[in-house]
Amino acid sequence: MAKITAAEVKKLRDTTGAGMMDCKNALVEAEGDFDGAVAILRKKGQKIADKRADRDSNEGAAIAKVNDSNTEGVLIVLGCETDFVGKNDDFVALATQLADLAISYNNKEEFLNADFGGITVEEKLIEQTGVIGEKVQLNDFKKLEAPFVGSYIHGNKIAALVGLSNSTDSATGVSRDVAMQVASMGATTLSYKDFDANFITLETEARIAAIEKDNIERGRLGKHLINVPEFISRAQLTDEVLEATKVRLQEELKAEGKPEQIWDKILPGKLERYISDNTTLDQEKCLLDQNFIKDEKQSVADYVTANSNEVVSFERVTLG
Repeated sequence: MAKITAAEVKKLRDTTGAGMMDCKNALVEAEGDFDGAVAILRKKGQKIADKRADRDSNEGAAIAKVNDSNTEGVLIVLGCETDFVGKNDDFVALATQLADLAISYNNKEEFLNADFGGITVEEKLIEQTGVIGEKVQLNDFKKLEAPFVGSYIHGNKIAALVGLSNSTDSATGVSRDVAMQVASMGATTLSYKDFDANFITLETEARIAAIEKDNIERGRLGKHLINVPEFISRAQLTDEVLEATKVRLQEELKAEGKPEQIWDKILPGKLERYISDNTTLDQEKCLLDQNFIKDEKQSVADYVTANSNEVVSFERVTLG
């Protein structure tokens, strides 16, 4: 039997991340051959991966990486089975290493086939499945390029990238603020202008029906009824709709006995409230149309414009 030294065990552990006893046993089985021991550990990882293939990997770490010139960014989600493993420092360090490598690749397939210490990334994940004893896989990969790219990570649970049109002095802070907005509010598109008309129609019908159904139950329980909007997106608020609304609001002020000379002071606020009540879809899904989380008196678009910039793209990944 080959004599196995502590130095050899440590070298194998540093290379594979496997436990000390697993490394020692692999070296014994391989009769001291280092490469043979590595192969044994990887075969073990493949066997465990095969057994756990149907397991969910909804925990893990979401990581964002931006290159030194702030022109490219990548998001990855390294998935595992339990929150305990996902929070482990070694697991997060591996996810960060992978993100550092991922910035050089354009898509998930390219990245999984990339070299990682003499094996592919995909093989590394299989190896780590054996080391950790849980299914480990790449759950998400997103790449973004822009004149200026910024990022934000929330507790390694959510990560976001934002692309700006200009690399200004304030671009770092602005991109981080907007990436925080993306992470927190979960927008799916830039603007209401991106919506398909048929989607808005179907979404309007569904939302109004849901509110009306809820109001029946609220009425039965004696609760305050929720306002039923006419519309749900700024795309529906045409000039004709807004003009008609303005006329209706004027008629209401007249009926309330408000002097006509003060209408101009009251109408803007009422019209703003009407727009807010009738653009709920935009507030949920459209980044630029959302209220800015650091100052809800302005929209994200207003904040970015005030800083002489424009959001051209964004990406978001999350666990689960």
